[in-house]
Amino acid sequence: QLQLVESGGGSVPPGGSLRLSCTVSGFTSGYHALGWFRQAPGKEREGVACISRSDGMAYYADDVKGRFTISRDGAVNTVYLQMNNLKPEDTAVYYCAEDSVGLCDQSDFGSWGQGTRVTVVS
Repeated sequence: QLQLVESGGGSVPPGGSLRLSCTVSGFTSGYHALGWFRQAPGKEREGVACISRSDGMAYYADDVKGRFTISRDGAVNTVYLQMNNLKPEDTAVYYCAEDSVGLCDQSDFGSWGQGTRVTVVS
């Protein structure tokens, strides 16, 4: 069993930056990738970024490429999402999740965090 806890959300103006963190505890040898997802009000959850535990290969949704950076610190079982040049459309609850397979396929994500809210508003 894995537990994931996100932090770092908040309210920023357009163009601002935030850094989200997600710390994994429990059976920490059981995951092979960690991903960030988001769900905006009235919309379905969508994948934002994912990073492989083994080689650090990262994947991004098209609308965040060049603005968001996912990274990991294996020593503390934490994954980060650096978000720069935030836009109002980035407003959502952001969740991290673990992938027990390691291919960042959305169907492989199992345990989820409780989410952290990001609001981008003037």
